[in-house]
Amino acid sequence: MLWTIIIVLFLLWLLGFAFKIGGGLIHILLVVILIVVIYRLLF
Repeated sequence: MLWTIIIVLFLLWLLGFAFKIGGGLIHILLVVILIVVIYRLLF
């Protein structure tokens, strides 16, 4: 029973970590798009 709880908590932690990385990548992508748009407008 204890191992089942540990495994479930570990999987939920990995899932949250994966979503955190995905959110970070989305924010980085938005910043890159913003930089490209500003660059296109100026040059």
